[in-house]
Formats: sequence, structure tokens, C-alpha cells
Amino acid sequence: MDSRQRLKDLLAEKALLRGDFSLSSGKKSQIYFDCKRVTLDPEGITLIGTLLLEEIHAIGGVDAVGGPSIGADPVVGHIAGRSHQEGSPLPGFIVRKNPKQHGTGLKIENCPPKGARVVIFEDVVTTGGSTLQAVGQAEAAGLKVVGIVSLLDREEGGAKALKDYRYRPLFRRSDITA
Repeated sequence: MDSRQRLKDLLAEKALLRGDFSLSSGKKSQIYFDCKRVTLDPEGITLIGTLLLEEIHAIGGVDAVGGPSIGADPVVGHIAGRSHQEGSPLPGFIVRKNPKQHGTGLKIENCPPKGARVVIFEDVVTTGGSTLQAVGQAEAAGLKVVGIVSLLDREEGGAKALKDYRYRPLFRRSDITA
């Protein structure tokens, strides 16, 4: 079985939940994707790493990968380590929703230098709102966002909201729930 099919199976098996849920966008849904059940799974993170690195290599010239905390945290760390092992190190960075209230007070942890070409990773995209907030923070720090990759797009407007940033979901809701 190929990596894409196996990851799709894991998403359906572990992340897809049915019930009554409130989404971060404020919307209500009978379907919820708890992708941390896959991003924190040893096989899941390995498969995500394989597919995300393929996307990053296809974009080309990427200096770092980051995303909004907490959904991107395990994936960004995995990509940083794996890229080093493969001989093409990509530093990771994390965008906080709110600046840290102690210590350095940073909004972006391990921020790349101004002008760096970066890819933003998001676990789940619904409307694209939280992803655009992370993009805005990255751009405010002088980074050039050259792509956005999500593990899953719920197909509720996010793709349209992110179209100016070479947005590519690894999977869409309809891929998993069909």
C-alpha cells in the first residue's frame, strides 16, 4: 500500500469522529477531524512527513517550515529532524495565537531571518481563518510565504481563502468521508 493510501486510511480510522461538534471557526458540524490522533501517531507522522516533504520539494527553494501552534507543532518538529537526516535541513518555526506572556514574549518561535521563503503547515483547514492569521504573522516578521499545505481541508471555504498562497491539501473531507 502506498503512503498516501495508508495515511488516508489512518485519517478515516483514527481522526474521523461523528457527533455534535463546535469548530474553531464557530460552525457546528456532525463530523470532526481530530488530526492530532494521526500527527501524534508514529506511523501517521512518518507518512505525513513523507508527503509533506514531497510537497515542499515540489515548491522548491524553501528555507523553513512552520505553522500555527498547536496543530502544526508535531509535524514541524518531525520535518525539521527528518530534513536534517536527509541532508537538506529545513528549520521549523511555530506561530503562537498570542505572544508568550513570559520569557522572550515571542509570537513566532524560532523565527527564520527576514526574506526567508517558508511553507506554512496546518493540520485542518475549515474557513482558512487561523491559517491566514499565521500567514499574517509570518509576513509581518518579513517572511515570504511560498506555500501552504494542510493535512485535511474540510471543504468549507478554506481553499478559496488561501488561493493566493499556493494552497495544497494532502486530503479533502470528501476523500475521507466518501
